[in-house]
Amino acid sequence: MVSIKDIAKRAGMSPSTVSRVVTGKNNVNPKKRELILKLIEETGYVPNKAAREMVMRRSFAVAIVIPDMFNIFQRQLFSIIERYLISFGYHTLFFFVKPDASSEKDCITRLKEERLDGIIMLHEIKDREFYQYLSASKIHAVSTILNTAGIPAITIDDRQAAIDAMNHLINLGHKNIDMIGGASFFSFGVKRIEGYKEALEAGGLGFDEMRLVNAPLYNMESGMYGMRELMLRSRDFTAVFAGTDELALGAIRTLEDHRIRVPDDVSVIGIDDIDIAGYFCPRLTTIRQPLIEIGEQSALLLHRLISGQGVQSAGAVLPHSLIIRESTSLTRRGQP
Repeated sequence: MVSIKDIAKRAGMSPSTVSRVVTGKNNVNPKKRELILKLIEETGYVPNKAAREMVMRRSFAVAIVIPDMFNIFQRQLFSIIERYLISFGYHTLFFFVKPDASSEKDCITRLKEERLDGIIMLHEIKDREFYQYLSASKIHAVSTILNTAGIPAITIDDRQAAIDAMNHLINLGHKNIDMIGGASFFSFGVKRIEGYKEALEAGGLGFDEMRLVNAPLYNMESGMYGMRELMLRSRDFTAVFAGTDELALGAIRTLEDHRIRVPDDVSVIGIDDIDIAGYFCPRLTTIRQPLIEIGEQSALLLHRLISGQGVQSAGAVLPHSLIIRESTSLTRRGQP
């Protein structure tokens, strides 16, 4: 069986250098790291997990906390995070949580049963016991959702992203703009609604609560529900801002089922830029989140915190961008 010493001998390096690569340390020359990784692949070397944990007094286990009804964006994000965590030498455990108190209690109990080095949160937990557990156990955590609980977050400015989406519609001449939001349990959804209202006020349009529907979830089915509800209230809207791409795609489906054309009759914009957004018909105009960067930086920040590299743990707000496609256009509905 191949050992670290065998890899070191073939590479012409010390066993400690090989060990630093195997355990995900960053203080190794990139060319040396590349050679060692190549030899590991060629020889089929598998590090002894139990021995590594014993020597380093770490479990190399990271929990990823995910909404029970996770959407496409979150599915793409956690796959990126998992890939980077594996590259740093960690294995991952998944914890699915519903947005209610009992599910949160169950999640906290299950987390306490595991020996963890860290946690990455794709879901907000409200229960104070969770944060007491983090503090008492000294477990590092990173979030992909901006929160006020002191956990460093890698995310975008959700309020500004909503403002930018709305300004795109306003600049196209739209005045009657409805919104499909989501459950107020999630702070990112609340921030996007705040941005919607702020853009309306800044544009001199004013906020009308009848133009806002909060869908139960952030998926396509909820987008269809939200659009049906808005259509029952009035039909004078010329544009719809949806809090996520999936909500937007569901809204488009409902509009077209009622023979309302997108964008000829109604423009629709979302937030996220999930994979399907560029292939749907019509292709969706959206605010792009830097998905790969969020995943990479979340995993890297957690790794640095766990390995005691003395990094600042404030997180980062990454830039978003407007992606204009086919689902928005100059307002024409009702025009002579």
